[in-house]
Amino acid sequence: MSELNVAPAHIPPLPDVVLEPIVRLALLEDLGRGGDITSDAVLDPDAPMSALVRSRQEGCSAGYDAARLALRLIDPSASWISLQPEGVSFRAGAGLVRLEGRASSLLACERVALNFMGRLSGVASLTQAYVRAVDGYRARIVCTRKTTPGHRALEKRAVRLGGGVNHRLGLDDAILIKDNHIAAAGGVRQALERARAHVGHLRAVEIEVDTLDQLEEVLATPPDAVLLDNMSPETLERAVAMTAGRCKTEASGGVTLDTVRRIAAAGVDFISVGALTHSAPCLDLGLDID
Repeated sequence: MSELNVAPAHIPPLPDVVLEPIVRLALLEDLGRGGDITSDAVLDPDAPMSALVRSRQEGCSAGYDAARLALRLIDPSASWISLQPEGVSFRAGAGLVRLEGRASSLLACERVALNFMGRLSGVASLTQAYVRAVDGYRARIVCTRKTTPGHRALEKRAVRLGGGVNHRLGLDDAILIKDNHIAAAGGVRQALERARAHVGHLRAVEIEVDTLDQLEEVLATPPDAVLLDNMSPETLERAVAMTAGRCKTEASGGVTLDTVRRIAAAGVDFISVGALTHSAPCLDLGLDID
């Protein structure tokens, strides 16, 4: 891994109005009713401090916006200096951010800031690994709604920083007809026809199929996209050939780093991976006095 890879196209931070409730909750959880009583007890309240956020593992950076807001909410006079931008690769030991301000302020927000950066850098790093695994194929790596409750916007942004693509942010983004919808509606055709009648022209319609017979039925009136669920790479190849470009194809179900490249070779447009958010390990970061 190079020390610093080119970052993806600029991905702006989440707006404070989105971030603030999440960050405030995290700070309140840590500060409790009395604040940082350790720092209050042992530190001069005006003692200055400069600290470096350093990664103990190689990875891809994310979560700066939430961590920076945590610092600002604790002490607006403290400084945040990014040494490497988000969405880039780094080696173990790399310095990511320098913090300057009162020692009591930096230590009061240390754990919350590192929790956000570690978790979200972990998501970005795992996403980047999947993206690299399918290099050379057209398939894009896509996240799912299997996110940490309350943190979906942050984790979806981290996926983008890792080079992935966002699926729906929620149930109101697009119509995705799953197997339970199909069963409750009485079949593939019924579900698809009702969705088409209900949706406006700016809403995409995707439908899940488990078999090539279902796919053939769907393609009589093609949706915008078809989700090919838990199909073998050989079956995926046949499914892609059947669609013949009439709709986008998305492979899903049990995708791992060991299997994703073979799935991409089947020719699908997208590969959705729940593990990007539900199983990403936290990147090991530390705050060291500089």
